[in-house]
Formats: sequence, C-alpha cells, structure tokens
Amino acid sequence: MTVPDHSSTLTGWREWVSLPGIGVPWVKAKVDTGAQTSALHATEIEEFERDGESWVRFLVQPWQLTEEDAVAVELPVHDRRTVRSSSGHSQLRPVVLMDVGLAGRVIEAEVTLTDRDEMVFRMLIGREALRRGFVVDSAASFLGGKPPRGVRRRNRGRA
Repeated sequence: MTVPDHSSTLTGWREWVSLPGIGVPWVKAKVDTGAQTSALHATEIEEFERDGESWVRFLVQPWQLTEEDAVAVELPVHDRRTVRSSSGHSQLRPVVLMDVGLAGRVIEAEVTLTDRDEMVFRMLIGREALRRGFVVDSAASFLGGKPPRGVRRRNRGRA
C-alpha cells in the first residue's frame, strides 16, 4: 500500500498549476484520474545527448490561445513511455521529472511531453502525481485558487 507523503489535499477537476522549476507560474490543467501519467503541452521536442546522457529540449507554451510567453526548457530524459490517447492512438513520449505546484503544494511528478495544441487544457495531472496525497472533487474547479484576472485573460488570448 502506498502511503501519501502529505495529508489529503482537495483539488477540483480542473486547476491552475505552476511549474516553478522551469519558470512557468501559471498553466491551466485538467486533473485526470483516467490518465496514469501527467502530460504537458510541448512543441519543438528534440532529444539530444549531454555528457553521455539523454536530454530533451522543448518549448512550453502555457497559454491556450496564444504562443506568447513560451519558455525554452532543457531537462534530462527520465524515461520513455508509450501512451495511448483517449482517441486510441499510441505514441512513444519522453518523460521528464518536473516540480508541479498544485493546490498549495509542490510535488515532483513524472510528466510526458506531447503536442496538446488541439486539446482544451495545456496540461493533464495524472494518477501518479495525485497519489501523492490528493483527493479530487469532480464537481469542483479551481480549489487551489485562480491567478489574477490579467493572467486569465492572457490565457484566453486577450492582453
């Protein structure tokens, strides 16, 4: 039996999260108990070697309707996983370890990188991250709080 490393933290089915280790203060995420691993929208994904180790460089575009404020990131490849999407397509994805701020806590999570441009949410928070002491209220949203109005407008493509 896995014991959470923190008491149960309540979260809604969608939340604003942060990725503090890569300088992304806000990204809207779907909390998805149907997904094993968390996933992040990334473009220009390119694997390379550094000091004999596998690394990946990519762009994180945190806003849903604009490419502004994109962040260039380089991280070691933690793993590679074949992930089956909700539409049934399988894809081999790089997995990185990333700090995720969710509902007032920061946890380290395994995150797959994929192009989610056609999806409503730029990030999914999966069961592997949630089992670290989170409980999901499927009727609630944004229990961890919302960013300032200007940030929410920017996410919708408005300045």
